[in-house]
Amino acid sequence: MSDENHINGLERKLGLFPVTNIVIANMIGTGIFVTSGLLMAGLNNPLIMIMLWVAGGIMALLGAMCYGELGAAYPSAGGEYIFLSKLFHPLVGFLSGWVSFIVGFSAPIAAASIGFSEYFVRAAPQVILWGEAIGIPDPQLIKRILSALVILLFTLVHLRGLKFGTAIQNGLTIYKIILLAGFLIIGFLFGKGDIGHMVQGLEYSFDFGGWKTIGLSFLWITFAYSGWNASTYIGSEIRNPVKNIPYSLLLGTGLVMVLYVALNILFVYAIPPEEMKGVLSIGGLAVGNLFGKSWEQIFSLLVSFALFSSISAFIILGPRVYFAMAKRGHFFRFASKVHPRTQAPYLSIIIQSVIAIIMVMSGTFDQILTFMGFSLGIFPIIAVIGVFKLRSTGKSKIKMPGFPYVPGLYISIAFVILLLAIFERPVESFIAIGTVLVGIPAYYLFSGTIKNKNILP
Repeated sequence: MSDENHINGLERKLGLFPVTNIVIANMIGTGIFVTSGLLMAGLNNPLIMIMLWVAGGIMALLGAMCYGELGAAYPSAGGEYIFLSKLFHPLVGFLSGWVSFIVGFSAPIAAASIGFSEYFVRAAPQVILWGEAIGIPDPQLIKRILSALVILLFTLVHLRGLKFGTAIQNGLTIYKIILLAGFLIIGFLFGKGDIGHMVQGLEYSFDFGGWKTIGLSFLWITFAYSGWNASTYIGSEIRNPVKNIPYSLLLGTGLVMVLYVALNILFVYAIPPEEMKGVLSIGGLAVGNLFGKSWEQIFSLLVSFALFSSISAFIILGPRVYFAMAKRGHFFRFASKVHPRTQAPYLSIIIQSVIAIIMVMSGTFDQILTFMGFSLGIFPIIAVIGVFKLRSTGKSKIKMPGFPYVPGLYISIAFVILLLAIFERPVESFIAIGTVLVGIPAYYLFSGTIKNKNILP
């Protein structure tokens, strides 16, 4: 095996199809199934909500174009951690990995598993009765145990290696796309909805308070779109990365954007705005309105299994970041260990899953979910700034079209959204900023004190 195809123990095995599947699976998660009801509660206007979903997709495509150029230049495991370390300073790269470790991967794994348990229990409420029969009277505890078991299941799947794991991943992603596409086609053709719902709702006021609401709503939507950069995290395992990384990002993001916008139009077609407000299981409610309550349980069961794909994708991607950090001496040494037979960074996979299970079981996850969007919005801005530096140094392997307007537009919009979020939700926003700042002493601990004690290579 040549050095070009075998990097730091990780082998270039993945072509465009499985890598695009990973991008799609990473993006389509709990966000699309729980966000729209929350958005309607604040916006009170279906048309503005749909426009924000379109804008969120365009924003993700702008980011994907920029990351395609970065990923082609630095096709290594680690994504933003590698980009920021090479383009700016190892500290900046470490902080992005630090946020990924605490928020970016473990928390979405927990979110997707909780989403699974919520939909599954809605479809099969007898699970609560079974829990009571074995001495667990608290329904919330039963859901948490169910969520933890799902995380454990997919941890075991991906400990068997990337080839087996991506085979499962491909099947789950295809299933999810078929489910959503089938829901759209059948819903519009045969469902009992009303397109007149589009023009219902309150007239929107574009004062400062209205713009703050739009900013927070857009932040939630960008969380639902998060994952558009997924293939850059496994760059060391992608064949022909100069071609396949950019293509996978654009293809995956474009398809998800079409699905998201169409799904939200269907949600509004099925549900009057007033009835939609604040509902988390928006998909179940839509099916109930379109086809009757009996179909709601069936669809909830199908959605619960669709969320398997998101759990699986995050368990694949996160450990590659910790692996890359450990290889550079910025994380625990054992995170860089690769299993000799499966070629999987097995200890990183286990660490991440343990943290996700702790989040599920501790009850603190809701607080993390609140500031997740803000935390994940910081470092893509810095990474996209890196496109300007990459061009100035002449290291671009490919030059994506639209420079400098594409990165400039992404940076400007992302910065304004974070600023509006600070005004609207200062507590959660400053907790996110504090999470980043705590990473600064952690960086010097890993790169200095721990390294001197030979805990790290």
